[in-house]
Amino acid sequence: MKDKALAAACWLACVAAAAPTFAQEVKVTDQGILPNEIVLGTHQDLSGPIKTWGVPVSNGMKLAVEEINAQGGINGRKLRLVIEDSAYDPKKAVLATQKLVEKDKVFAVVGGMGSAPVIASQDILFDAGVFQLFPLTAAEFTYKMDPKKPQERLKFSNLLPYVESTRAALKYMVNFKHPQKPCLMYQDDEYGKNVYEGFTSQLEAEHLKPASITTYKRGASDFSAQVAKMKSDGCDLVVLGTILRETIGAMTEAKKLGWTVTFLGATPTNIPDTISLGKDTVEGLYAAGAFETPYADTAKGKVKDWVEAYKKMFGTDANTQSVIGYNSIMTFAHFAKLAGKDLTGQKMLAAFESGDPFNDIFNSPPSKFSKTNHLANTITQVQQVQNGRWVVIKEGLSF
Repeated sequence: MKDKALAAACWLACVAAAAPTFAQEVKVTDQGILPNEIVLGTHQDLSGPIKTWGVPVSNGMKLAVEEINAQGGINGRKLRLVIEDSAYDPKKAVLATQKLVEKDKVFAVVGGMGSAPVIASQDILFDAGVFQLFPLTAAEFTYKMDPKKPQERLKFSNLLPYVESTRAALKYMVNFKHPQKPCLMYQDDEYGKNVYEGFTSQLEAEHLKPASITTYKRGASDFSAQVAKMKSDGCDLVVLGTILRETIGAMTEAKKLGWTVTFLGATPTNIPDTISLGKDTVEGLYAAGAFETPYADTAKGKVKDWVEAYKKMFGTDANTQSVIGYNSIMTFAHFAKLAGKDLTGQKMLAAFESGDPFNDIFNSPPSKFSKTNHLANTITQVQQVQNGRWVVIKEGLSF
């Protein structure tokens, strides 16, 4: 018992030593908090290579804003959402963020789209004391804080981290499929590098060596060389640090070569568009994910009501991306309500860091933050495309 107590004490001491401590107070703006409204902003890809993400994410946000405002707003204040198109371009994201901060006077930027656009523009927010909330990237920079930079307390993430989710999914697939020559193809940017880190770290833990690692530039459309190399190297499990077109492109090339291999996608591949565009080509694809895809004919209760409301408002079916957009606004609303009627930036920060959990209607893991942890959760699922639908294979995975 004494040994266990000593070990527990040592563990707690190590955790305390590793946690960031901020000597300086963080500067938080009160701009965007008006007597009758709260102004929020976002930059999305509405016209570029991942508009299949940006459009439904924006729609999900709009639905949440409408729902909240129809119920009287948050402690008497309505929400106003300003949406800018970044086209998944870091330079355009910088310009959009400057507009949101300087002209629109937003209180927070919620759900900014993409690793490269977000990292290019985030210092504009921190310098102005504006919150960066729940960006549409699970890269580690969205939640890891440098104690020497107190303004980094303004960033919070509620997406599965690419490193941890890749590790959890890969660990499951190694135990399930027993690959001997795992391989990786990834996008050469912040997103892809996080998938690379998760892939290589987990292989090391499994005492496996990669048979092949290959990259491509963001926006590429030809993956014949990468796929041919992985086939030649004898890969028996291919991890894809890809998004939509690249996932379908890689699997299409494999099919052309008559190469039957198991594919495991990182979380951005786990969307209905992968199936609707890839059709039979992506049948059998595995992917890391966060929650079950809401299909109209199987949804129940509040989720069914939400699916129907989305269809009525936008004339199209809800999907994984629209869930993420909706949840980003609903998560903000939960903590803004907790902050009270006399809302300020400092009170909002205190509410976020209170440890009070937000539970969504989709049975996702609770979103909970503290002063030292600005990542909501690390719970992962593995799903597979079966008969044209995403099906949960294993849930409750974590790393």
